[in-house]
Amino acid sequence: MPDPMNRTASLAWRAAAVLLSAVVAGCGGGSNPLDNPPDIVNPPGGEGRKLSFAYFQRCVYPVLLAELPIDQNGQISVNTCAGSGCHDDVSGTGGALRVVRGAQVIDLLDPANTPDVIRASDMYRNYYSAQGVTIPGDPTHSRLLAKPLLLNVLHGGGLIFESLDDPNAKLFRYWIEHPVPGSQDEFGTASYGMFSPPNPNTGSCKTE
Repeated sequence: MPDPMNRTASLAWRAAAVLLSAVVAGCGGGSNPLDNPPDIVNPPGGEGRKLSFAYFQRCVYPVLLAELPIDQNGQISVNTCAGSGCHDDVSGTGGALRVVRGAQVIDLLDPANTPDVIRASDMYRNYYSAQGVTIPGDPTHSRLLAKPLLLNVLHGGGLIFESLDDPNAKLFRYWIEHPVPGSQDEFGTASYGMFSPPNPNTGSCKTE
């Protein structure tokens, strides 16, 4: 006759094994609890969409060249983001962002300026570098804006924008908040609506 105590212990062990299996499955699948989860959730952003080249050239690039007041621990000076000790393409020491100061403005309405032509230009190098320190669609987590605002990140260049209401900060923010529609590339004409009137060569830069 089977021992009731052994039968009870066997049932308890099987129940524990079923529970452990459910816990492991709930932690990311498979028989190995150290496996990676089956799904990875990326932070919010533009989901691969690009930022407008036209808006960068007309509205963002001039800010990178402008002489702006800088607050470094209460000491006020004036400099440009493209300065030799900051983000100059040749002699800058300011991290990933690099600016070619002599980049020529490109006529985006001239059919001769094809995407291939533009991508070979210094202005595009500036655009590409600036976009590289953004998260399209998420301005306050983009280093291009967070660093000059000192938003929970160090910036060797000090405080450049007092707040998100700074006129130049608004330009950066608007650019990052408005990626080109996913069906178009960085030269997409849909981005011309970011100007008033919608002309990439003469329109005023919108900020809201």
